[in-house]
Amino acid sequence: MITGAAGFIGTALSRKLIEGGAEVVGLDNLNDYYDPQLKRDRMAALVGGSDAFTHVNMELADRNAVEKLFSDHQFDAVVNLAAQAGVRYSLINPHSYVDTNIVGFVNVLEGCRHSGVKHFVYASSSSVYGANTRMPFSVHDNVDHPVSLYAASKKSNELMAHTYSHLFELPTTGLRFFTVYGPWGRPDMALFLFTKAILEDRPIDVFNHGNMERDFTYIDDIVEGVYRVIHKIPSSDPDWNGDNPDPASSYCPYRVYNIGNNNKEKLLRYIEVLEECLGKKAEKNFMDMQPGDVPATYANVDDLVADFDYKPATTLEYGIRKFVDWYKEYYNI
Repeated sequence: MITGAAGFIGTALSRKLIEGGAEVVGLDNLNDYYDPQLKRDRMAALVGGSDAFTHVNMELADRNAVEKLFSDHQFDAVVNLAAQAGVRYSLINPHSYVDTNIVGFVNVLEGCRHSGVKHFVYASSSSVYGANTRMPFSVHDNVDHPVSLYAASKKSNELMAHTYSHLFELPTTGLRFFTVYGPWGRPDMALFLFTKAILEDRPIDVFNHGNMERDFTYIDDIVEGVYRVIHKIPSSDPDWNGDNPDPASSYCPYRVYNIGNNNKEKLLRYIEVLEECLGKKAEKNFMDMQPGDVPATYANVDDLVADFDYKPATTLEYGIRKFVDWYKEYYNI
């Protein structure tokens, strides 16, 4: 089962799993945080006549419905990608983050616990690093200073997952994604917003006066990482020590990994590549840092390389070009 299956990462992962011979039950409530039609079109492109994908329209916070879904199916693995996303929106509508990211998450954990799921994989976020400034961000560092409710909700997911790994021996793996971009991306993300504005001759908002750095990670790299993780069930770490606790592992079947490009890029460079791909310059509206945001993200992926022999490596030039090509085709430009 994949929750958030009509989302940007959810549909891409579903396609990869189906191509690998899996049957996917995709849970998504198609909410209107952004255009539901884009979500429906993603799923339509995914299905393409395949009966290996089944969409279930359901609220993750609906405990009885989630219970029934787990009792009706026998899932080998569950990937939780459903979340109320976005840092800035969490300042406006905090309750939606609690309903989906915390209540919904517990409902999925309970479903896994009672139905014998072999591996629970879930999306965390680079935002959990919060006030951390030591670069690159390592899963072995403490992350107890979130700067947005979204980040706090993702950190709580990691804590709850550990509890279920401890109490019920449920194998859980948390994945901290770093600024995912690419075709079929989210309309609230910078690349989508910038592309739309530039093509419509409107200025783009550049926060922190352009002094932002992000570990931009291409969608195919994220999906490859998740796919490999699903197929490797975590075990207890024999070297874990409570006197010097490693946040990335445990004495129970629990792991956390970064999935990022291991390369921080300046936001202005990101915009420059986009301008090159569009053949058009952006008019920039330089603004202060937004509340809840951080100036830089940068992923240490040593554990991903060591445990899965995998390291994302797609260049900005390739990834942004693929997005622009998709955008122009999708919107008939």
